[in-house]
Amino acid sequence: MKWSLAELHRYQDEPLHIQSTFDLNASLTKLFPDIILAVQPVKVDGYVTYDDGDATISAHVMTTLTVPSSRSLTPVQLPLDFTFSETYIDDRSHFSRYEDEDDVVFLIKKGEPIDFDTALAENIVEQVPLRVLSAEEKSGKPMPNGKGWSVISEDDYKAQKQEDEKVDPRLAKLKNLFPDQDNKK
Repeated sequence: MKWSLAELHRYQDEPLHIQSTFDLNASLTKLFPDIILAVQPVKVDGYVTYDDGDATISAHVMTTLTVPSSRSLTPVQLPLDFTFSETYIDDRSHFSRYEDEDDVVFLIKKGEPIDFDTALAENIVEQVPLRVLSAEEKSGKPMPNGKGWSVISEDDYKAQKQEDEKVDPRLAKLKNLFPDQDNKK
């Protein structure tokens, strides 16, 4: 779906209602193959309002993504249910109308259309957390390992690092031999 601000002018009295299902699987898996493995149909219910030359999209989005586990890369179902709101302007002086925390998109060219599919895709990608674990991994399944390597928890890493930093008391006097070297790694 694409609209220009001129087209949305007719919705200044009554907002444009968007209630549709979008298929973004091909585009999102192509653009973000390492982050998104699959996207179920995206259900959107929202409104586009026009006010004094600016358009605001407010939408409620529901879908389920298949993403790789951040620990083992096994596919994990990630249900998403969120809302977003973005305002589109084509006049720089309109920035002063909005707060710093508002999402305001400047349309560089006069008449440039608002691409709702792109806005929807960007907001879906923003919802993917950095850390995704499968149900087994959350319940304490052993960490992955292989020949000569293993994944350890952050707590185990910190404990191992503290153990490595302990100095043998017989060698403690050598620490004072080069005092300017202590802070260099």
